[in-house]
Amino acid sequence: MVNQQPVRPLRRSTLGEDVYETLKVLVLEHTLSPGDRINIDALARDLAVSPTPIREALARLEADGLVRKRPLVGYTVSPLLTRAEFTHMFEMRSLLETAAARWAAERASDELRTQISTEAATTVGTDEGDPEGWRWHAAFTTLDARFHDLIAGAAGNPLLSDGIARLHAHLHLHRRYFPYAQTGTTSTEHQRIADAIVAHAPDEAEAAMREHLDRARERHLPAFD
Repeated sequence: MVNQQPVRPLRRSTLGEDVYETLKVLVLEHTLSPGDRINIDALARDLAVSPTPIREALARLEADGLVRKRPLVGYTVSPLLTRAEFTHMFEMRSLLETAAARWAAERASDELRTQISTEAATTVGTDEGDPEGWRWHAAFTTLDARFHDLIAGAAGNPLLSDGIARLHAHLHLHRRYFPYAQTGTTSTEHQRIADAIVAHAPDEAEAAMREHLDRARERHLPAFD
C-alpha cells in the first residue's frame, strides 16, 4: 500500500495522533492519490500498528473531507475539487481569512507580529523562482502555508484557525496535482498583509488579505481550463 519508501514504526505514547498525521501526509503528498481505495490492513502492517488506530484516523480524515467512506467499498481518498467546489472554497477562505487578518492586527502579541513579518520576508524572491521546478514549488507552498497559518493562529480564535486549516488542506491537494501554477505577486501581497498587521491596522490588513485571496483564486483557476 505504502510502497514508495519504508515507513518507520510509530511511537506508542502518541499513537493515535501519529497515525492521523502520517495518513494525512500520505494523502496530501499524493502517496495515496485522489480516488485511491484505502486498504486498512495493509496500512496497519506498514505502520506496525493494529487496524484500530487506522480506522480512528480515517474517521478524523473523513471529518476533514480528505477521505470518504462508501458502503461496501470502505474508505477512498476524496477526489480533487471541481471548479465550482474550488470557487466555493475560496469564498470561504475570503470570509475566514479576512477576519483572521483583521483580528491578528487587533490581537496579536508583539512576538507574533514579528514572526508574521519575518515569514513574509522569507517569500521575497519566490515570485522569480523556476515555475517548472517541483523543488521550487514545494518550498514556495510550504512558505505560503506557514504564513497563512501564522495569521490564523494570531487571530486568537481556535475555531477560526481550525476552519482555515481544513480549507488549506484542500488547497494543498490542488497544488500538488497542478503544481506549477504561477505565483504572480504573492510575496508582495504577503508583505502588505504583514505590514498592516505589524502596524495594528485592522482595516488595511483585512483589505490586503481580501486582495491577496482574490488574486490567488485567479492564478489557480486556469488549472481547470
